[in-house]
Amino acid sequence: MQKIFYTLENIEEAAKSLIAISQTRFLCFYGDMGAGKTTLIKAVVSQLEGSEQASSPTFSIVNEYQYQNGKLLGFHFDFYRLESESEALDLGIEDYFSQSSWLFVEWANKVESLLPLSYTKISVNTINNLSRELIIEEVKL
Repeated sequence: MQKIFYTLENIEEAAKSLIAISQTRFLCFYGDMGAGKTTLIKAVVSQLEGSEQASSPTFSIVNEYQYQNGKLLGFHFDFYRLESESEALDLGIEDYFSQSSWLFVEWANKVESLLPLSYTKISVNTINNLSRELIIEEVKL
């Protein structure tokens, strides 16, 4: 387990550290509503040199990102609105989860039994209005 503390002023550095620390490309983000999960994912995609700014897929459930050269960077999921894991299966989640690209999953607790055997768990904890703590754990089942 590793920890990173950051503010919005140094979120890009925190994202860079998160990428370096993570042993997988499958990142699951846990935290309360408004903790900054999407904001952190935006910074990670930026550090990976995504071709566009990441945005929340709350209503579309999944966003696709490319590198600046047009190749697939990865997928960003927000499962907040899901009522059941069967809805994720209907989206073809197994196909997405079998990709070798980056996968960013918000509200992973809604699809926990569908997660792969190995992923990086990132807990985003609010310290105060300006500061956050990341707790990074490698999960291997």
